[in-house]
Amino acid sequence: MSLIIKAPESMIKHAIITAAGKGTRQYPATNAVQKELFPLVDRDGISKPTLQIIVEEVMNAGIEQIALIVQPGEERQFKQHFKGLSKEEKKAFINKPWALTLSENLDHMARAITYIHQSEQRGFGHAVFCAREWAEQEPVLLLLGDHVYISRETRSCTRQLIDVYEQFHRSIFSLQRTPVNQLYLFGVVSGKPMTERVNLYQLDNIIEKPDVEQARRLLLIPQLPTDMFLAIFGIYILTPRIFEILENNIHAQGQIDGEIQLTTALAELIAEEGVIGYEANGVRLDMGTPLGYLQTQFMLASHGPFAQEIDDLTKTQIHLRIG
Repeated sequence: MSLIIKAPESMIKHAIITAAGKGTRQYPATNAVQKELFPLVDRDGISKPTLQIIVEEVMNAGIEQIALIVQPGEERQFKQHFKGLSKEEKKAFINKPWALTLSENLDHMARAITYIHQSEQRGFGHAVFCAREWAEQEPVLLLLGDHVYISRETRSCTRQLIDVYEQFHRSIFSLQRTPVNQLYLFGVVSGKPMTERVNLYQLDNIIEKPDVEQARRLLLIPQLPTDMFLAIFGIYILTPRIFEILENNIHAQGQIDGEIQLTTALAELIAEEGVIGYEANGVRLDMGTPLGYLQTQFMLASHGPFAQEIDDLTKTQIHLRIG
């Protein structure tokens, strides 16, 4: 059963989850429901919206204050989900104590979530900036509302990153080794390995979706295998300086059309404060595309109570003939 457990203490108190995109890659399904609310069967065998999986990971890592960045008016769908059963509704579940427990869980999550509007669609960086006042000059954890993570160890990917922050007290980017033919999908970093641990790097550059020539020229890390690079995994811990940098970038752009990119601000953060890169011990899953959605569900199912059934199904040749 999916429960918000009594989580360990965390030095990070605030988490930002962005969910203000239009979900065009999942059209027309997004006409019916927000992309972040697409259902998935999680590793515990329970059906839940994608966003709930992310919120559970954040809260189980010890964070109890979550800002959900949404478009104006769209918080209604999220609020409708993150609420427990009413007294009348509970009557239908009187013989299902597991459902009543999950209802209490949703109430718990609802109390942790603050909804913040991104009134203009000005990009990922602008979405993050919208949470500046809410963050109260504290470091923040940042996640995407359409990415799910499966850890290869007992600690979640989010908790792994928090543990690194608690050691160094600096901005941390989660990273994953990525082959050169996939770099067009991600922000990619370069840096030098740190002596403290084999999976830590002192970063010196980040480029959004570099081409192959650019990556080989500017982002090569000699210690990695040939044509293997470090790409952004999708979870960040950022110091309050990120909001000042984003504000400067927004003012500099003024009324000029165009998006405020987070990567530009991250590059400045690397140059000003220094940032640590951490190779996360896990797998990132982007459910924001039809193929990614299928892959996400397959991976979650393969790590849950239905793993054997899924394995049997993939080994079975099923031919459907029509007509």
